[in-house]
Amino acid sequence: MLGYRIEIEPDDNDTFLVTCPALPELTTFGDNQGDAALHALGAVEEALAARISEGREIPQLEAEAGEGACFAPLPILTALKVGLYRALQEEKITRAELQRRLHWPHREQVDRLFRQDHASQFPQIEAAFRALHRSHEISIKNSHAA
Repeated sequence: MLGYRIEIEPDDNDTFLVTCPALPELTTFGDNQGDAALHALGAVEEALAARISEGREIPQLEAEAGEGACFAPLPILTALKVGLYRALQEEKITRAELQRRLHWPHREQVDRLFRQDHASQFPQIEAAFRALHRSHEISIKNSHAA
């Protein structure tokens, strides 16, 4: 899974504070550690959406660490959108240039690829990666294996 490492610490008001070293603007909390981890996922997605909206840099996605580390795994679609955004930034390509490469008639089609609240279609995301000469991998693992 891809996402970001988070830190969950007891706070001074009987809650648990969540921060993310890769996204210093992220702060959330929960009533217990499980609740804090659930809030962390939403907070990570909001921080990423804000960075994309503002055209800011997004840190490299991290792979889930071993046991004991707190981690906010991203949904597959979010991880792909973040990877696509990072590829666009690395190549110094504008969204208008991506639209031209894809031969899509409307700029909004490209913009939706980066919106976290839009359920983009995988074939469109794959086409965008190809237009940037990038590929991606998805693997399935048994999470119950010892």
